[in-house]
Amino acid sequence: METNDPLKELNTRLDAFVKQRDWNQFHSVKNLVASISIESAELSETVQWVNPSVEEVLEDSALTQKIAHETADVMMYCLRLCSVLGLDPITIMNQKFEINEQKYPAELVRGSSAKYTTYQ
Repeated sequence: METNDPLKELNTRLDAFVKQRDWNQFHSVKNLVASISIESAELSETVQWVNPSVEEVLEDSALTQKIAHETADVMMYCLRLCSVLGLDPITIMNQKFEINEQKYPAELVRGSSAKYTTYQ
């Protein structure tokens, strides 16, 4: 079932993976949200006591692979949550871009990491 839409194909593959294992019963909203948080913590753990530069990460293939695997876990749970709730990931990300463009006007926030409330 090739759709020329890699994200849609990935979602279909993920949904089939879950169905084949009879895991839908475990994929409540609460469990999926918790899993995103848990996997995010595991991603953070990869650099918990160090602060490597991009170059240092890329020079360490084992660390790059750990980061890639944990990032994939976070994204798969996010995509699964979208599937369960009938949310289109591309649509909701584009909507959030529009919100963030309003909250963080480039001319006001350039070079600053301050929260948007600083600019309101």
